[in-house]
Amino acid sequence: MSETPAVRLAGITKRFPGVVANDNVDLTVEQGSVHALLGENGAGKTTLMNVLYGLYKPNEGTVNINGTPRDFSSPRDAIKTGIGMIHQHFMLVDPMTVADNVVLGNEPRKWFGLSMDRKKAIAEVTELADRYGFDVNPTAPLESVSVGEQQRVEILKALYRGADILILDEPTAVLTPQEVEELFTVFDELTDQGKTIIFISHKLGEAMEAADDITVLRDGKNVGSVDANATSREELAELMVGREVMLEVDKTAANPGEQVLGVESVSVRDDRGVAKLTDLAFEVKSGEVFGIAGVDGNGQSELINAITGLSSIDTGDIVYQGNTITDLPRRERIERGMSYIPEDRQESGVVMDYDLIQNAALGNQHTAPFASGVRIDWDYTENHAAEIIDEYDVRPPDKRATAESLSGGNQQKFIVGREFKRNPDFVVAAHPTRGVDVGSIEFIHDQLIGLRNEGTAVLLVSSKLEEVTQLSDRLAVMHDGEFMAIVDPEDVTEEELGLLMAGEYPAGFDGGDGS
Repeated sequence: MSETPAVRLAGITKRFPGVVANDNVDLTVEQGSVHALLGENGAGKTTLMNVLYGLYKPNEGTVNINGTPRDFSSPRDAIKTGIGMIHQHFMLVDPMTVADNVVLGNEPRKWFGLSMDRKKAIAEVTELADRYGFDVNPTAPLESVSVGEQQRVEILKALYRGADILILDEPTAVLTPQEVEELFTVFDELTDQGKTIIFISHKLGEAMEAADDITVLRDGKNVGSVDANATSREELAELMVGREVMLEVDKTAANPGEQVLGVESVSVRDDRGVAKLTDLAFEVKSGEVFGIAGVDGNGQSELINAITGLSSIDTGDIVYQGNTITDLPRRERIERGMSYIPEDRQESGVVMDYDLIQNAALGNQHTAPFASGVRIDWDYTENHAAEIIDEYDVRPPDKRATAESLSGGNQQKFIVGREFKRNPDFVVAAHPTRGVDVGSIEFIHDQLIGLRNEGTAVLLVSSKLEEVTQLSDRLAVMHDGEFMAIVDPEDVTEEELGLLMAGEYPAGFDGGDGS
């Protein structure tokens, strides 16, 4: 590697109103290396990379690229300097071809610049893909290729514009395990040809597998940089949280009882008539965690909405504690002992301009002891809010703070606390640890298993494969609105799960016992 670092950030401070997102951060990234920027949501990772990419100007500090000081006013300046950024949500146009997406805004021209030279564009993208060993078809419509292939198209877009330094923001968030491995192979191919990669992540194992070096941010500060080959998951977790963390879920064997929830041949179509759920059938029993794994967007949201009463179904029935509740409103489902941690906390979990006392009453405001008749008992509700804040370490610990004043992770902790403290018979937990720190993940997992041990039925939906396999007693793999299989998590490998998530059955797979 060159003695001159590809990137050197010195004393970067970035402030927003009321928030110091980056606090005097130093970062050195060697040329031709893969460098992971690790930390929980809100740690300042994306803000720091947005400074490097020219989206934000730092309040203090300097940016050096290949030994030269730079002062970026916009991403255009960063791109000219050889920096490309691939965002978590792809910026691609579905109806266009792969080649059209790659050259968009920088198209080769013909006829004195009057029209795009599509033949040349295809040739240039083909040459670029071949050079880096990318398996993509330049003439394929983007909407016909997989998510993993779309990510490679984004990388090709950056390379086409001359990027030598590539920033990827949470690049594995929407990939199957196989696609993650393919992405890491792409990293190897790029660094072999001298490219430098910085990738943002909160996943310990992936950072250790893919990176040469790892820098951990916590509360906007750089709390340490380590050699990926000379560290451990435990050390990284302690750096991220500031204390020792138990990373494995501690649970005994389940003792499931009677059926609490039954989903009976449920089908759902969207407003355009497209099938989102097809004849789905399963049950969740008391005293068990029934998990659902799958790439986001394969019907999980529609299933959750049908069960919790947030949307109607086309055919089939939802049965709860022996009674059909298909047409029962959301409020009555709550009153019958159903709790719900929503996948979109700001849309469905809190009222953003309510304070935490008011938010603590949501879902309970019509029933004792939160209410007497039509009057809410605000003294009781205030004490209840204080208990949630204390037990779930919600920060700032101010029950009169509005939900919108909290970080996403603290909003999540408050919602989880409110829903768990209802003493539910059934919990729908959709991505329950999304955006919370490693220490809070440990606590939430313990609470989920505690509920299960007390006889609560738990339906867990999570895009974190490690989470859903560790917590679940039975695990369904969902693809395109259907269950590929229902399995014991201990009887299936990560590779098999990845294939099922992609809609393929592994060789010799028996389909699970479905029980």
